[in-house]
Amino acid sequence: MKNGTAGESKLYSSSSITMNARPLPPSPSVPLAELEMRLSRARIEMNRDAIDVMILTDEKNVNYFTDYRTFSWGYNARPVLAVITNDHLLIVGSLTESKLIESAPRVFTTLLYDGYLPEAVDSIADWIGAMPAAGGRRIAVDFGPDMFGRGSLHLIDRLRDLASDRSVTSAVDLLWRVRLIKTPFEAAMKKVAFDIVNRAFDQAIANAYPGITEFELCQMMQAQIYLNGAESAPPIAMLFSDGDFFYGRHPSERRLRQGHYIWTDFRATYGGYPADRNRIARCGDPTDWEIGTYERVRSLTIELANSFKPGLRCCDIFNKFQGLWKDADLGQIYGQVSRIGHGGGLDVTEPPSISAADETVIEPGMIFHVEPKLEKNGAVFQFEEVVFITDGGVEFLSELSPERVPVIK
Repeated sequence: MKNGTAGESKLYSSSSITMNARPLPPSPSVPLAELEMRLSRARIEMNRDAIDVMILTDEKNVNYFTDYRTFSWGYNARPVLAVITNDHLLIVGSLTESKLIESAPRVFTTLLYDGYLPEAVDSIADWIGAMPAAGGRRIAVDFGPDMFGRGSLHLIDRLRDLASDRSVTSAVDLLWRVRLIKTPFEAAMKKVAFDIVNRAFDQAIANAYPGITEFELCQMMQAQIYLNGAESAPPIAMLFSDGDFFYGRHPSERRLRQGHYIWTDFRATYGGYPADRNRIARCGDPTDWEIGTYERVRSLTIELANSFKPGLRCCDIFNKFQGLWKDADLGQIYGQVSRIGHGGGLDVTEPPSISAADETVIEPGMIFHVEPKLEKNGAVFQFEEVVFITDGGVEFLSELSPERVPVIK
């Protein structure tokens, strides 16, 4: 009888490594005063848009206003929804939520349903239907760009029947006007998340070696992310390449060899806030042109990140970038996206975009990820620097990318 299959032999042939744990406490609850401020701002925007009832179905929207954290988001059959009116903040959940809701003080009232999505929809509809209708019922739901709402056609049909104008509008623009402006508490959660992934990258790269597979290094890095204190570590890209970069593919059995660039992009969270940051490394010493290109793209990215100021528009930053890129004589920028950065918060990517077309005015409290990318002669150069806009300029939320490319030998 054989000792094992070829697949089993490969599975157990990996070398052992030592990993370091740096436990962090669970992330803190959102301060009550902050939750009240968020809700107040939402109601101001609802009045501005003449909305009486706003339905929240996106997990990030529900969490943002309620700080209600539950594993039930993993079940599509029994949704957790929220309703905001001028007088109420309501969580709608299944009976299975009752003990968790009762386990701590809450800023919301609760409506529990017995069943699944249809019963959730009917419970919301019945609750709205019992509201006084003298002033009309103008209803909005968080379906639209950059949000991942849940629900069903049954939800929309029931809401239309209840709306005074027989229509349901999108609440997305309203919600982004609230969520785009972050607080120091949110910035602090992002800082912790970035520290977790930066340390994990450095620790994993220090343990990497020629011949390791993308999958092995990815698993090593994800494990270290958890050991560093992350609350979640969604799947990440882990690419070894000397020219065939395509960033959406999963880690494979490709083995690291001399000349490969390593590219990864993190998603780990702390307090629900993801550390969206890409990092690069190289197998073997870089050539002189690679060293020079690395330094120029890094310097340009940091200079651009430092140029954000309240009152400028996103397109102004993009125009500055075009001038810096041309002066640096770096060649053709990676052209498969039309922006060189984006907003960030509870979602990995958020509005606005750092692009030629986005005229959003930059305000204190916004968070921006600045990440122009260059692919050249089999190498990739990208540095994702993240800034929190202050009254006078910016605060970097992550340590800067290293001055020299990390090297695996």
